[in-house]
Amino acid sequence: MATASPAADGGRGRPWEGGLVSWPPAPPLTIPWTWMGPSWGQHPGEIIEFPILKLNGRTMEIESTFHMYVQPVVHPQLTPFCTELTGIIQAMVDGQPSLQQVLERVDEWMAKEGLLDPNVKSIFVTCGDWDLKVMLPGQCQYLGLPVADYFKQWINLKKAYSFAMGCWPKNGLLDMNKGLSLQHIGRPHSGIGQSLHTSPWQLDDCKNIANIMKTLAYRGFIFKQTSKPF
Repeated sequence: MATASPAADGGRGRPWEGGLVSWPPAPPLTIPWTWMGPSWGQHPGEIIEFPILKLNGRTMEIESTFHMYVQPVVHPQLTPFCTELTGIIQAMVDGQPSLQQVLERVDEWMAKEGLLDPNVKSIFVTCGDWDLKVMLPGQCQYLGLPVADYFKQWINLKKAYSFAMGCWPKNGLLDMNKGLSLQHIGRPHSGIGQSLHTSPWQLDDCKNIANIMKTLAYRGFIFKQTSKPF
């Protein structure tokens, strides 16, 4: 998903990264979204892009992709700063489904991929806690929408990385890729002033998350839920 939202570590004015993955072997997913946040003069923040990657729990290779843009309803007009930062222009969100409709499509996709089977264990992985702890439940509460149970538990990749490597990745995906000697995919989130991208750039965040998880898993790290029960 994409929205223009604050970073999970309490920062403001950056899009957030996220993902869903499960370990030991089970279908994992990565989900970063972009949103328009309060620091950009928009309250409440609204999700404007919703991408998910499903990964093979053993190989961490991509098996399936979900991606949709979301039309904001409270503030339907994107701010210039939002466009500069995310590369998402007004035409990309105009006429797109609402968050409620996108969440319904997500549920349909999860079912089609077998992720709602009670015998299948999976958990979201996010680059920080903000996305699923604050952003999504906050917007759903504002709009009077229910939050699916699968969004209520997750692994904070920053915490997992810090447990594995012994240091906190202050700059998120950039620091984690650097610490693991991985090439960063796509443009970093300090994207102000860069040329607009017409492709779903948040999928790059999903791919970065998948690469980081794959590398840590191959090094023997065991991923565990980091969120506290709601």
